[in-house]
Amino acid sequence: MTSTTMTFTFRPVDPLTDAELLHSWVTHPKAAYWMMQDAKLEDVERAYMEIAADEHHDALLGLRDGTPAFLMEKYDPAHRELVGLYEPRPGDIGMHFLTPATDTPEHGFTRAVITAVMFHLFEDPSVQRVVVEPDVRNTAVHALNEAVGFVAEREIDKPEKRALLSFCTREQFEKAVTA
Repeated sequence: MTSTTMTFTFRPVDPLTDAELLHSWVTHPKAAYWMMQDAKLEDVERAYMEIAADEHHDALLGLRDGTPAFLMEKYDPAHRELVGLYEPRPGDIGMHFLTPATDTPEHGFTRAVITAVMFHLFEDPSVQRVVVEPDVRNTAVHALNEAVGFVAEREIDKPEKRALLSFCTREQFEKAVTA
């Protein structure tokens, strides 16, 4: 994805070499909704090793000029995260993303990240709809989701949180980013 100032690429997370970086991101107070605040380095390594071994879940690092800039996860909601909580459709994919805390925030960065994540997901022609389930209290991500075309459907109870189940079709995304 290219914007006027940002170009991102993606690569799979390497649980062993990326664990230290990811640990610094997911345990930061800004990442409270990632729910790994008290994780030890080994916990993060183990969590991402489990994802790497899971055929229904992938973790990717978003790179800016070759440097890790954010984390995204994609998953099959028919098999992970949302099993039994909604009726999945063919072409659904679930997504999480995390932009790390920084001492030098860049205006528009997080919006550029979620836009890049969505472009990346929709590069797969089999993906018809992206599903997200952020914490209902995470109003900042709700606004970002809406900005790229997500429509909230309803609140759901997951074991770890009350979530806002939201969907974005390919058409809704295209309309949102070309508006």
